[in-house]
Amino acid sequence: MSLVKEAADIAAKYIREYYSKHPVSVAGLASREFGFGDFESKIRIRHMSFQSDRDLNRYLVENAPAFVSCSSALYARPASRPMETKGLIGAELVFDLDATDMHLACQKEHGTSWVCSNCLSSVKTETIKLIEEFLVPDFGFQERDISINFSGNRGYHVRIHSDDVMHLDGKARKQISDYISGNGISMEALFPNLGQKGVRLTGPKPGDYGWGGRLAKGMIEAVNRGPAALEALGAPAADARIMERHKASVIMGITTGNWDMVRINKKAEFWANVIKGMTIKQSDSIDRNVTNDPSHLLRLPDTLHGDTMLVSKSIGSASELRKFDPMTDAIAFRGGTMLVKTVKVPKFSMDGKSFGPYDGGEVALPTYAALYLLMKRAAVPA
Repeated sequence: MSLVKEAADIAAKYIREYYSKHPVSVAGLASREFGFGDFESKIRIRHMSFQSDRDLNRYLVENAPAFVSCSSALYARPASRPMETKGLIGAELVFDLDATDMHLACQKEHGTSWVCSNCLSSVKTETIKLIEEFLVPDFGFQERDISINFSGNRGYHVRIHSDDVMHLDGKARKQISDYISGNGISMEALFPNLGQKGVRLTGPKPGDYGWGGRLAKGMIEAVNRGPAALEALGAPAADARIMERHKASVIMGITTGNWDMVRINKKAEFWANVIKGMTIKQSDSIDRNVTNDPSHLLRLPDTLHGDTMLVSKSIGSASELRKFDPMTDAIAFRGGTMLVKTVKVPKFSMDGKSFGPYDGGEVALPTYAALYLLMKRAAVPA
């Protein structure tokens, strides 16, 4: 649904005010391509560049764009077109995690255009997993080389800007996203004697590197949690109950690499399902196109998101992300109230306060909540 002109005019006033008081910057600014959007298209124009922070911020104040994006890549000629003429220097490795792609049960109730506390909590968990279970331990990236920011709406962006990644080609980037997504994992590599009769099935241990250790730890965790957790990973109900009854020996077997103790039929099919189940929870929310394509434009950190009027707030580390509450910490406009006429709006919380549910009628709201509903097309100016 298009944003009504009155709402767009109100939002533009606040956007201009925000950038006049909160100038933004990014490392390597003069070598990055910029794109800008309005309330109908997140990137309406691109192939723009700026020589200084001052030039960029003057543009933001004068034009009040609803969306501000820039490249993860650095170019010799960032404003040149077509893309082949820009002269690629290097590109950060970027991950875009979005709650919409996580297929959460709550989305059946409120749809994918709305975001609830469960959506935001779930995508935060995935972002922390990406950093703490993949990027740091498996790839050896240092936390100082990892930048995190709230997208401004439904997720988080994670950027790696170390020299180790700047010159990776598309194939290498795809290999990284495939690894995180569990694509192409060989059962034979994890279980060397899988399918051989009369021999003990050996497999990974919890302390093993990469997906082997992740599979072992995930199985032990599921066994400890009970049959429902095992069934969620793909175990038939009868096999899950057997493992529950022999819990101690199953865990001891996995710990020592003796997977014969995990008594289950159709082992190859089962382990493939387990890895798929773990992958869906850990990485289905990652937009692999963003990771694989260095030419992709992504929200400039600390700019406003035109669908929420929240800030795409920079976050210092994974530990700070744990404490981050986007519906409080990313609020840009705290003063004053605004009268709006709502449509059907589910209950939501911002800045520690609860609002709604609404089903029509006029309501006076704090400015940040009113702007949020206006941008979500859930209200119009009264």
